[in-house]
Amino acid sequence: MMTLYTGQTCIDSHSCRIVLFEKEVEVFIHVLEVDGYPEDLPQLNPYSETPTLVDRDLVLYGPSIINEYLDERLPHPPLMPVDPVNRGKARLMIMRIVRDWYERIRHVGNRETQLNEADERIIRDGLIAISPVFEEQQFMMGDEFTLVDCFMAPLLWRLPIIGIDMPKQATPIVEYSHRLFERKAFLSSLTEAEQEIQ
Repeated sequence: MMTLYTGQTCIDSHSCRIVLFEKEVEVFIHVLEVDGYPEDLPQLNPYSETPTLVDRDLVLYGPSIINEYLDERLPHPPLMPVDPVNRGKARLMIMRIVRDWYERIRHVGNRETQLNEADERIIRDGLIAISPVFEEQQFMMGDEFTLVDCFMAPLLWRLPIIGIDMPKQATPIVEYSHRLFERKAFLSSLTEAEQEIQ
């Protein structure tokens, strides 16, 4: 059985939990306490960080690496496009989500930690800019749910805790977020701490 070491509110880990539940794989999810890490984590991961996935003798860390591994190891349902061009586009979109948005909110784990105005504006403006896409399609890459959506869902779920309210012109992305949040895998992926966000 696989084991995923995950933080209680770790946005990177959340994307991996979504993938695992989309794949309906048997997995032990080790939710780490806020105050400390298990003794074996530094032996598994030189950075002692989450997410860390253990699959038999294989240990992986880094959400993009873990999620692509899971999609290749457990091919049903597929979460990456089949053709190389669209796979490249999906990887690029994931990189942008992580670099442009995840990096700005990783430190925000609770309501006592607020986002600065510049980061808040970058995230809000970025989401408003892509909102029209969802007038034409159901998900980020088209009408099929993909790994890109597995990265978008944790970000959108955390908007209330980072103080971002989407304006009326962003209605399409708000509706997209509801489609993500209604998925069985998403609901199953939430830790107790994440359930309290909304």
